[in-house]
Amino acid sequence: MSHGHSHGSGCGHEALGIDNELEMGLAYSLYEKIDLSNVECLNEEVENTGKSVFKAYNERLNYDKFVTSDADEELLFNIPFTGNIKLKGIIIIGADDDSHPRKMRLFKNRPKMTFDAVDSTPDQEFSLQKDTSGLIEYPTKVVTFASVHHLSIHLPSNYGSDNTTVYYIGLKGEFSEAHHHGVTICTYEARANVSDHKGNLFDSVNHRVQ
Repeated sequence: MSHGHSHGSGCGHEALGIDNELEMGLAYSLYEKIDLSNVECLNEEVENTGKSVFKAYNERLNYDKFVTSDADEELLFNIPFTGNIKLKGIIIIGADDDSHPRKMRLFKNRPKMTFDAVDSTPDQEFSLQKDTSGLIEYPTKVVTFASVHHLSIHLPSNYGSDNTTVYYIGLKGEFSEAHHHGVTICTYEARANVSDHKGNLFDSVNHRVQ
């Protein structure tokens, strides 16, 4: 499905083979497990366009759907999932110009994150290569991202443009249903067994049961 190739130390990405579209589509299907209605993209120029970059792998080259930053080059995605994921890899497709993001910082399980919080240490960060077709995968530290119900992706900079444009964010990994701990149902006797409580119970006409 993918093969590593050397770019020297600190590259942090792998080149993907493009001969198996179906296999890649299955691997990058976590977009289906995103609680899309509650996705937030901070500093998006057009409201709700940030959600549009989470789509099927075979739709990754649909350049009609994209998000562009507004006031400056930063973008911050808050991505809740419908269960728990084990995140294994990320693909970022940007424009073929200086608006392509240059760095990516990941934070796990920190819902409603804001720009005030991005100065904290991320769980992992990457230097991004320009990728306009989804050929570069950034492998995550699986132990760190083994149980994620919310992912924040901070794109702090690009290659020199005033604004950042993203066409696709692909997430690879495994999904498990969330475990909702509701009321624990314990089995008790519906009514007391008289033989178990001799001398302590009264019958219906208030005679002590012997």
